[in-house]
Amino acid sequence: MTPSKQPERRLIASNKKARHDYTVLRTYEAGIVLVGTEVKSLREGRASLVDAYAHERDGEIMLYGLHIAEYAYGTWTNHAPRRTRKLLLRRAEIDRILEKVREGGLTLVPLSMYFENGWAKVELALAKGKRSYDKRQTLAERDANREIARELGRHLKGHPRRV
Repeated sequence: MTPSKQPERRLIASNKKARHDYTVLRTYEAGIVLVGTEVKSLREGRASLVDAYAHERDGEIMLYGLHIAEYAYGTWTNHAPRRTRKLLLRRAEIDRILEKVREGGLTLVPLSMYFENGWAKVELALAKGKRSYDKRQTLAERDANREIARELGRHLKGHPRRV
C-alpha cells in the first residue's frame, strides 16, 4: 500500500458560535507559538476558542482570549491559561489580511484548532458580523434543509409521508 498524501489532522477545539455570529469570507491556516506545557495540554484536548479573537500588534497577528488549561502534571513552569499568543503567517498573508481588516467591517475570528502532522494550527477566518435577522434566516434555511433531507430519506426507504 502507498502512504496517503493527505495530512493527518486531529481536531483540538472548534468555535461553533463563530459560524453562527459571523459570515466567513476567507479562511487562513496559521501556526501558533506555544510553550511546552501548552502543547501537552492541547494534546489532552483542553482548549477553548469561545472568547478568542485575533488582532494586530506591531505588524504581527496575535491571538487573544484563547484558553488553554494548565497542564495537570506541570510544575512552576506551567503557562498562563489566557496569555496572548503569536500566530505564524507569511508576511504577504499578514499584509493582505491587515489591509482587509483596516478597510473596516471585517474581523479575524479563530474557527478551529487542530494538530496537523504534529504541529498545532489555527484556522483563522476573515469574517463579517451577522445581523440578528441574518442569523434567523440561516437557522430557518438549515431547518428547512434538514426537513427536506429527512423526507427524502423516508421516500427512498419506502416509508409513507408524514402529515
